[in-house]
Amino acid sequence: MKDSNFLKENNGRQFWHPMTSPQDSIDNPPKIITAASGVRLTDLDGHEVIDAVGGLWNVNLGYSCQPVKEAIAAQLDTLPYYSTFRGSSNDVAIELAYELNAFFAPDGMTRAFFTSGGSDSVETALRLARQYHKLKGEPGRTKFLSLKKGYHGTHFGGASVNGNANFRTAYEPLMPGCFHIPAPYPYRNPFDETDPARLAQLCAAALEDEIAFQGAGTIAAMIMEPVLGAGGVIPPHESFMPLVREICTRHGILLISDEVITAYGRTGAWSGARLWGVQPDLMATAKAITNGYFPFGAVMIGGSVQEVFENNPAAKIGHGYTYSGHPVGAAAALACLAETKRLNVVENAAARGRQIHEGCLALQAKYDIVGDVRGGHGLMTALELVSDPVNKTPIGADVAQIVQETAYRHGTMIRISGPNIILSPALVLTEADASAILLALDAGLGAV
Repeated sequence: MKDSNFLKENNGRQFWHPMTSPQDSIDNPPKIITAASGVRLTDLDGHEVIDAVGGLWNVNLGYSCQPVKEAIAAQLDTLPYYSTFRGSSNDVAIELAYELNAFFAPDGMTRAFFTSGGSDSVETALRLARQYHKLKGEPGRTKFLSLKKGYHGTHFGGASVNGNANFRTAYEPLMPGCFHIPAPYPYRNPFDETDPARLAQLCAAALEDEIAFQGAGTIAAMIMEPVLGAGGVIPPHESFMPLVREICTRHGILLISDEVITAYGRTGAWSGARLWGVQPDLMATAKAITNGYFPFGAVMIGGSVQEVFENNPAAKIGHGYTYSGHPVGAAAALACLAETKRLNVVENAAARGRQIHEGCLALQAKYDIVGDVRGGHGLMTALELVSDPVNKTPIGADVAQIVQETAYRHGTMIRISGPNIILSPALVLTEADASAILLALDAGLGAV
């Protein structure tokens, strides 16, 4: 490996990073991570920190999950790659589809379509939704509804249903026919409503109004995250997703649950839809499906959608990826699913999630800079930082950087997204690890 000076000097010169500017990578050099073990990272300078980001919401089982590593190595020796396009398949992809259908059976899912990651899974779900209506004789159903503040990846379809201008403006015009509903976000919403239950009703009414305006017969699907993730960890009131499900059913609109973050235990339930007692029509999953060790995803397909496609010669799926059903990814996912169930990570996710959420509420009481704390459903927590708590004025990037750097020096990697500190650590986090994260946050907030 090149020496540390070479790596530091050439990172910003040769490598464009996602979700930042090329100049920022030069002005604010990133942490260069060179090793990881358990829930801890080690950087190029030998500094060790707890990873409170969980990779990027995806390393649910930590960095030392040996069964997944062994499955990848063994599969590389047996069958490192072959296509699953028409005419060929592989044994591990078939087995994985069987296991996933059993795992998601309580959500009403009956089939799997494999992808390379979350953005691919969202793109696939959107395309299948349009095709479903065409097969049913309603080709005019092409539009999509989604939530403001929602995040659905970076492909043109996903960016078009995204509800955050940061992922849209530079790439517009995007796909036409995408419309956005206010998010059930009590801290900031156009209704000035702080009661979560009442806000859920208002957002559901806005959905009904948009459907009436567009015409139900023009809408293919509503896509939503059960808990909004990258938009700032916004859990809706427990009534909201069931309300959306009922509205979509009544109007013949498919409901796509974007479970790229929330599936496989992150919320303290095995899926976000299950957390709220809802059965969607399609589920987009990825991230934790292989613990982040291999790029892979799966779209889970509900029974009503399956029935329209199967035993139908007109239902050719003209869509897929070179790496759909990749045997190494499928082997990793099989091992990861088995280990996820064996460890029953939902229980620890719920317990440690409560610990971190309660700790963050205590920090809110201590520091005026913490305007809002959101979480309480598994290991998904956010602190929204403000320079003026009365007017809810968001902090500047300079303040965010101080908090992040100080927390890092105190042993924890946190993620700053706009004014939000987002915490999404591994689901195998210990009580002591969670306490250490809270101490580092305390130090970071106390530094500004």
